[in-house]
Amino acid sequence: MYENTNLTKADLLQYWFDEIWSKGNLDVIDEMLGPETIANGLIPSFSLLPADYHDLVLALRSLVKDINVGFTHTLEQDDWIAVRTVINGNRADNDKPIQIFGQIFVRFDGQRLAEIYSHVNFFSLFEQLGQLPPDALPICLTGQRLQWT
Repeated sequence: MYENTNLTKADLLQYWFDEIWSKGNLDVIDEMLGPETIANGLIPSFSLLPADYHDLVLALRSLVKDINVGFTHTLEQDDWIAVRTVINGNRADNDKPIQIFGQIFVRFDGQRLAEIYSHVNFFSLFEQLGQLPPDALPICLTGQRLQWT
């Protein structure tokens, strides 16, 4: 998998984001996720198995290009890492920049991701992609409903 066994958990997680999300290298999913790995939280009420991750990456990369994931905060304890992410990219349809934030907690088993708990601000992403109206969240907080025509 990796030549360097001295990589930190932050290095391994950055490699994960760079290879999969930035470069679209889906083979890394199978290299870094164990067959029992379950990703929770990315899609509410739905746990992603390793095979599901391929579809998720392809779907999001069809909407956003030039994806770059950086870390603003990292905390490591034992087998765990917690990271606050900043995700930059460009809309695939018009090249306008987007920026969203997220958090991810990962338990490593060696150099593999054994457990994943994450949250990404998809609400903001879909606003920036034009799939939700601007300021949809404050509108929803008033009790108003979004009307689809």
